[in-house]
Amino acid sequence: MNDKFLFGVILGMLGGAVLVTNSVKARQVVKDGQEQVIQKVEDMTKKPKKNTQK
Repeated sequence: MNDKFLFGVILGMLGGAVLVTNSVKARQVVKDGQEQVIQKVEDMTKKPKKNTQK
């Protein structure tokens, strides 16, 4: 991998972590996104399986 690209990825992750740590609004957005993902996964696993036998 390109060293500059890897450095940019790491810098972006650290910047995002600092932003979420210091911002209540950003933290709420992350929390809401996690809840939506969890709900979608639960909905997908709870769908009844179709019976293909006749």
